[in-house]
Amino acid sequence: MLRPVRAGDGAALSRAYLSNREHLAPWEPTRDESFFTVASQERHAQECVSDAQAGRSIRFVIESDDGEIRGRMNINNIVRGAFWSADLGYWIDVSRLHRGLASRAVAHVLDYSRTELRLHRMQAATLLHNMGSQRVLLGNGFERIGLAPKYLRIAGEWQDHLLFQRLLEEPLSARRERP
Repeated sequence: MLRPVRAGDGAALSRAYLSNREHLAPWEPTRDESFFTVASQERHAQECVSDAQAGRSIRFVIESDDGEIRGRMNINNIVRGAFWSADLGYWIDVSRLHRGLASRAVAHVLDYSRTELRLHRMQAATLLHNMGSQRVLLGNGFERIGLAPKYLRIAGEWQDHLLFQRLLEEPLSARRERP
């Protein structure tokens, strides 16, 4: 189940990040010990709620039948004005990989972004060697738009990223059929 992060999610977020600490380390910023605490994750959950209310971002959790958090889907940096765009970020629990969960959740978030948020464009970035995430994006109609040198500080180093976008008003086939 995909649902917005809510107040009170701190303990479940802490468990999710602790159980995925090694799995996520190569793909995320370096985290200090305090990041993994219930208190830190509860503060983060409160920030997620505030950011959603202010229209800055909407962050979701993927919750399994047992109530545990098995991943995240984040619509970050929502910009209106002439841009109407946002950045997509996500991760899936190591025990749930290769089941199509990321692809289905990204599709749901794109639909939500188009119908509820009325966004024009969604952007995502992946490390050059993150082929799994690139497959998820391409399968959801994203197109590669460029290379961003030293784009984000991941695993303690400034790393190059591939940039992708999806124009949300267009059907998937419209972009793929263009010469």
